[in-house]
Amino acid sequence: MGLDVSWNFTIEMRREALNFIVCPNCAGELSLSSDASAAAEDGHMMTGSLVCRGCAAQFAIRSGVPILLPANLASFQLQTASRFAEEWTRWSDLRDYYEQEFFDWVAPLAARDFTHRVVFEGGCGKGRHTAIVASHGASAIVSLDLGESAFVAFAHTRQFPNAHVVMGDLLNPPVRAVFDLAFSVGVLHHLPDPAAGFASLASRVREGGRVAFWVYGHEGNEWITRYVDPLRKAITSRLPAPLLRIASILPAAALWAVIKIFYRPRADGKGPARLPYSDYFAALYHYPFDEIHANVFDQLVTPVAYYLREDEVRPWLASGFQDAALRSHRGYSWTGLATVCRTKAAVAE
Repeated sequence: MGLDVSWNFTIEMRREALNFIVCPNCAGELSLSSDASAAAEDGHMMTGSLVCRGCAAQFAIRSGVPILLPANLASFQLQTASRFAEEWTRWSDLRDYYEQEFFDWVAPLAARDFTHRVVFEGGCGKGRHTAIVASHGASAIVSLDLGESAFVAFAHTRQFPNAHVVMGDLLNPPVRAVFDLAFSVGVLHHLPDPAAGFASLASRVREGGRVAFWVYGHEGNEWITRYVDPLRKAITSRLPAPLLRIASILPAAALWAVIKIFYRPRADGKGPARLPYSDYFAALYHYPFDEIHANVFDQLVTPVAYYLREDEVRPWLASGFQDAALRSHRGYSWTGLATVCRTKAAVAE
């Protein structure tokens, strides 16, 4: 995946995170407290705490990750994060095909669009996209996640001094509005208010910067919304994660068999023209079974999942942006990209 990059590790690079993060309660400046441990050999402060110069609140640094959770965090948000943490800690390795998958989701953005950019990632899971962006020469990437998966992401990106992983809430992101580019892949539709999540993501982008997202679509997913989603809400999202992992093996095996039998990709990489989910399942054809299992588990584990219609998503880009584009991705999801232009919106009003 091209992630083996040589860097000079310095303590200043790890302290650089303080240029981007703020107090989640008052947006005040944070500083290292006197109890912060000496940096490890690769420049990380592994334990200690951060102190807000505004409200004097303290926030722990645990296993190299600042824990910047707001005081008013809703319990169901933590429940969702906890459910996904079960997935990322179970299926935790990074794989070569993640890079192509990522750039398919955020197209027309390409690797060059992240080079020398200050990037914010809203919801990083196990850090697979953080590692990709860092490896392509971002000036810095600050990746946020609400659950214990932040520690997995830290472990996967620790070798990149331009990568900073923070535990925090995307609806109240503890970062400054200084980013050249922000993106969120597969996260906004799991928030209690996806539109508010997008607005929050975009609010951390400087004037003239860009914001990108990928979310589940309602269009093309009627069988999921009709049959799978009610099952998820009533049963599977309530099952203990170990039991759900076992229960999801059978549907994963059935899906894997269908893909192998009917969805062999053509020379151009596309799938059979008349079958549902043609290009998507063709893209999964060469994935190992455990990846298919993880995808099925992902669909069934979360307490919150919105399948969004075009007329729900398009208004997100209606004000405060220019060059906004929304496209259907393989007929089952939505990818959006826009340039932040708050000044123009204010003039228009």
